[in-house]
Amino acid sequence: MALYKKTVNGKVYWYLREMARVDGKPKMVSERYLGSAKDIEKLLDAKEAVSVPEKTRHLGFGDSAAAWGVLQRLDVAGIIDEVVGPQRKGAGTPAGTYLALAALNRVVAPTSKAGFADWWKTTAADRFTKIPASVLDHRRFWDAMHKVSLEQLAVIEERIAVAMVTEFNLDISALALDMTNFATYIDSANEKAPIAQRGKAKQKRADLRLVGLGLVITRDGGIPLLAHAYPGNKPDVTQFPLMIDALGTRHRRLAESAGITATPEVTVVFDAGQNSASNFTRVTDTDLAFVGSVPPSHVADLLTIPATDRRIVDQARFGGLSATETRRVVYGAERRVILTHSPTLHDKQLAGFAQTLAKAQAKLAELADTLARGKTRRTTDELATHIKTITADPWLRRVLQVAITGDTPATHRLTATINEAARQELEEEMFGKRILVTTHDHWPVTDIVEAYRSQSDAEFGFRQLKDPHVVSFSPMNHWTEHNIRIHTFTCVLALQIAHLMRREADKAGEHHSVRELLERLASIQETVMVYPSTGGRPKARRILTEDIDTHARLAEIFNLKKWAPKKS
Repeated sequence: MALYKKTVNGKVYWYLREMARVDGKPKMVSERYLGSAKDIEKLLDAKEAVSVPEKTRHLGFGDSAAAWGVLQRLDVAGIIDEVVGPQRKGAGTPAGTYLALAALNRVVAPTSKAGFADWWKTTAADRFTKIPASVLDHRRFWDAMHKVSLEQLAVIEERIAVAMVTEFNLDISALALDMTNFATYIDSANEKAPIAQRGKAKQKRADLRLVGLGLVITRDGGIPLLAHAYPGNKPDVTQFPLMIDALGTRHRRLAESAGITATPEVTVVFDAGQNSASNFTRVTDTDLAFVGSVPPSHVADLLTIPATDRRIVDQARFGGLSATETRRVVYGAERRVILTHSPTLHDKQLAGFAQTLAKAQAKLAELADTLARGKTRRTTDELATHIKTITADPWLRRVLQVAITGDTPATHRLTATINEAARQELEEEMFGKRILVTTHDHWPVTDIVEAYRSQSDAEFGFRQLKDPHVVSFSPMNHWTEHNIRIHTFTCVLALQIAHLMRREADKAGEHHSVRELLERLASIQETVMVYPSTGGRPKARRILTEDIDTHARLAEIFNLKKWAPKKS
């Protein structure tokens, strides 16, 4: 091919010629007219306009695709639809799909149902789920929530638990139990949500109504296996037997569904917040083994055991943690009891007590100054009551020596000193120590300590639900008992999905927190390039961002190729 110039009436025109040898001689076999230089320039401009996108959009992909993949593996939507029955005509999409989508949103970017469709448009999920934003009006979600009765919800939760255990091969022999509550913004006059009550708020919001939530979480991956929502004014200790009964039943059914002929021993771990004689009895009556803790006052004599009687448990795993064991009567039965001492906990309690002591000293000093100026009218008894409030902490009362002189408000004087001997005695006796109690008479102390520390998995799950950015309980824009319980289900389902994702990544050598994992996946985005129309609708092409290569291992773990746009 070669360009060929012709001059006609002083004007230059260009042709594209193809030459070849014919019978051994060069001969032109084709000629194509290109036009003048201006004509060629117009052609090039037109070609460039078509090859450059008119506009682009960046959509979320990696995090939503990975979470959707786990929901698909568990067949969450299918389980829900099988339990609740066929969808109502005109429902848009089945109820199971709406609840699965609600959980997906909780994992990735928690928002209200009213804001769901707008969020959906910022993701590529409509492409790989085949669900358009037009059917995601908040009223459709409410219809789906109302379609599930609370009796059906219990069946759904159990079937999803079975699916998790079988699909992901979860070890359910070691479980941690813990409880917390969540503040809501439900109006005080609302009588349609008795589950939301004022109580002892763990988020320090005494002005808000609370919803309580108990979780039983696997030591294998920290996966919630059982959830129990309850009124926020109920003490944790009253909900413990309900959860233990449900756990015993749930575990037997899980074992049957997983094809386990002999029900394996299950060890449940709980802290002192659930302790009572009846609760200890309930655990043993349910054929569950346990590792728990009791307040030091129950076995106060153990606290006086000298440090020389303790032995390092496992330096490589637990650092300087030391322990000694014996047997004591705890809550009406003789049990194996282990006293542990952690240098790390010791230092934290020492620092915390120093702050508490400093605050109390500052308040007492301020009170002493007020008395010295004669600016108080408190009687001696009233003054003593006020001081008792300041020194309410029992450790403070052991260390602080407070003396009042004078018989009248004008003559009252106050002195406060620290008893250093008592302070040293308190530190040696109490700081860094924990009393563990267990039914496992033959487990090594190492295994008992490791089991008890799995309690942190449950605590981590609650912290995750209180993270406002990912896998969050809030916002909860529901005002009825039924919808609050369905909302709680979707939040726990989101926690299950997120922790299964973290477990899968961890097994593959990618060790990240839930938030870090989701952030890395979120960096894998989808770019939509829209080209100018050359007749008909504008043409769009989709590609993934370069972070698909940066996080290629995560893309492989979650099979993102399955959900990625197909290359044209």
